[in-house]
Amino acid sequence: MSWNLFNRHSAPKKSVLSRTAEREFEKDVKQQEKLDEITRKLHKDMRRCVELRAASEKAEHKISEDLLLSSRGQNENKLVKKLENCEQAQEKLAHLMQEQNTCAQKTVVEPVKKLNSIFPSLQNAVRKREQSLQEYRKCQAKVEKYKERERTGQAIIKLQTCQKSLSFARDDFQNQNTALMEDMPKFYDGRIEYFQPSLQALIKSEVTYNEKALQVYSELSDSLQEHSGEGADVINTRIQQTLSNIRALSITVDD
Repeated sequence: MSWNLFNRHSAPKKSVLSRTAEREFEKDVKQQEKLDEITRKLHKDMRRCVELRAASEKAEHKISEDLLLSSRGQNENKLVKKLENCEQAQEKLAHLMQEQNTCAQKTVVEPVKKLNSIFPSLQNAVRKREQSLQEYRKCQAKVEKYKERERTGQAIIKLQTCQKSLSFARDDFQNQNTALMEDMPKFYDGRIEYFQPSLQALIKSEVTYNEKALQVYSELSDSLQEHSGEGADVINTRIQQTLSNIRALSITVDD
């Protein structure tokens, strides 16, 4: 539903609302519209982030699993042992990633979803306020019209009827307008207080994940060096040499 409810109707000769009040209300509505847009995007992006991280973990596990199965078939015992260590490390990382995604779901996705659920009600309140304002203007225009007519008995009765309708319309509009003018700024100002705990929890969970992941990778690196009997510099040199040999093959030469 569109938030833009302004400038659809021409105002009567005598405005029922000051231009300053109208501008203030429009400013508040635009703030809510922008916040609505941002929170919907945040919810979508965070869900996408969780999905991509889960897909990445699944792909890494598949690579490790395929390499291990292939090596076992070739009776490469030393390589199998290294890949088994990689597989164990990958399982630990997968568990950590699942914990991280669960945390992201609870600390960001779900709270933002709850925040998003408020905007339809707010939009409905703005729409009802606009309808009430138009009814108020309509009633006032009728009162002004009958005031300008000849004061016959019938005209006086209609004027009194219109004045009663105007009084009801004015009270209804003022009640709705006052409620929105009080609630919208409070709602907008409360966005930081609402989301800050979620952001803090997400950052802490990211720190915890990366610390534990670093520990897993460090243990894996030490284990691979231990089984190879070679230092990190020697391993890196051997890798570079192997890559150079591969590049030298005719099948790797570009056309």
